[in-house]
Amino acid sequence: MLALTLLAGCGGPPQRPAELPGWGEDRLSQAIPPFVAGCRPPAFPEPLCAEAAALPEDDDVAARAFFERRFGLRHAGEGLMTGYFEPELRGATTPSPDFATPLRGRPSDLVEVDLGRFSEELRGRRIAGRVREGRLLPYPDRAAIEGGASDAPVLLWVDDPAGKFFLQIQGSGRVVLPDGSVRRMGYAAQNGRAYVPIGRLLAERGEIPREQVSMQSILAWLQRAGPERAAALMEENPSYVFFRETPARPEQGPTGSQGVPLTPLRSIAVDREHIPLGSPVWIVTRHPVSGVPLRRLVLAQDTGGAIRGEARADLFWGWGEEAAEAAGRMKESADLYVLEPLREAGGPS
Repeated sequence: MLALTLLAGCGGPPQRPAELPGWGEDRLSQAIPPFVAGCRPPAFPEPLCAEAAALPEDDDVAARAFFERRFGLRHAGEGLMTGYFEPELRGATTPSPDFATPLRGRPSDLVEVDLGRFSEELRGRRIAGRVREGRLLPYPDRAAIEGGASDAPVLLWVDDPAGKFFLQIQGSGRVVLPDGSVRRMGYAAQNGRAYVPIGRLLAERGEIPREQVSMQSILAWLQRAGPERAAALMEENPSYVFFRETPARPEQGPTGSQGVPLTPLRSIAVDREHIPLGSPVWIVTRHPVSGVPLRRLVLAQDTGGAIRGEARADLFWGWGEEAAEAAGRMKESADLYVLEPLREAGGPS
């Protein structure tokens, strides 16, 4: 309903970028660098990428004209917008009573399969497992992996099981070692098991009112519940994310699924079966804390285990306390419009 309200008075559904609600208010020049970072064939023709790269810095007028001239619109629909951020944990390179929770790297026996290579009907779908006696079988679930059913190497040891759990949900983060140095952990792989949101489980069991479910309320419940109950609940989510160390400059975000650094409030995670990675996407939603309209151009540069569907997206908020607060509370309706290159720009026919 929010999106419909924001669109009211626009003279019907937008057909061109210039007709999008709030289009003239966004600092579109800020979307150019992340767009250029991920602009490459076959998704975008080289002349289009070169034109974007040649645009003057901080020139919103030039950026707006570029997108209006070179792109058309596809309405992905009205759906759900959540948020994610880059968390920070305390850790060490060796285990101790203070650092007893392992962050694991990709196991040697994990096999990921792009089903689209076998059937066009399955394009965009992926599974994971491991081979036993010539057969691909499901990979162990969270509880089994934590119990030693995987050869996944331990990269670091951290101080908080709940923090690790949310690090796996976010897909990347920073770990501060005792000497003050920072190790950046990025997504390496996932065990192929379906993601089960524990917030939904807590709501269904009457532990947290459904309208109050957020990262903050879930963390508070885990702290109140104690180690055994908290571990049991987290193990009800069989999905498990493995990490890799990812060097990056401190001012940059983590590397997303597209292979480029994520930009706060300009990068989203999408279901690439419906929205190609690299695509500019106009979002119409609202700020989860202030409630003010949030209408801006973002780039589809990441994916996530819980991000499924044509109008489903996850907005990257960055790092720090404010980002954690906004991302943890974001669960808003949103309208998504995908900007697709026009044929005359060398785009798909």
